[in-house]
Amino acid sequence: MRILKLFLIAAVITIFVRTFIFEGIYIASDSMLPTLKVDDHFFVDKITYRFREPKKGEIIVFKSPINEEKDLVKRIIAAGGDTVKIDNKDVYLNGQKLKEPYIIHTRPDEILKGDKISELKIPENNFFVLGDNRDESNDSRDWIDKNTEQHIYFVPKDYIKGKIIRF
Repeated sequence: MRILKLFLIAAVITIFVRTFIFEGIYIASDSMLPTLKVDDHFFVDKITYRFREPKKGEIIVFKSPINEEKDLVKRIIAAGGDTVKIDNKDVYLNGQKLKEPYIIHTRPDEILKGDKISELKIPENNFFVLGDNRDESNDSRDWIDKNTEQHIYFVPKDYIKGKIIRF
C-alpha cells in the first residue's frame, strides 16, 4: 500500500511538471538545421511565457496551425504589430533586412514557393515563424487551411507551448 501511494504521488508530480513546467522533446525533422539536429533532445520551458511575451529570435514549440495534434519547432521572426516581407530568400522585418547567421539554404539557386512574400502585418497576439533550414522547412510561408484553402501565416500566442532550452 505504501509503495502504491509513493507511485501515485510520483505520477501526480510528473504529470504536473510535464504539463506546467517543462517537458522533454526530440527533434524529428531537419527543418531547424544547423541549429537543432535530427534526434537531438531538448527541454521545453513552459514557465517563461507565463511571465513575459515570446521574443523574436527565440526557438519555440507550438501546436501546428494546420494539425493541432502535432507540435512544431521553429524560430520567431516577427510578432504582433511587426511587418515581414520575404524577397528572394531575404527576410525583411519592419523594412530592415534581417541578419540571420543561423540559417542554411539547401537549394540556394532555386526560388521556392514562399521565397517571395509581399509585406505582411502581423496581428496582435500572433507570430510569424520560420525554420532555420529554409528550403526544407514547412512554416509560416507554407501553411494552408484544408477546409478554406486560405493561407495561414501566423501562430496564435495560445498555440505556443514554450521555448526550447539548450544546455
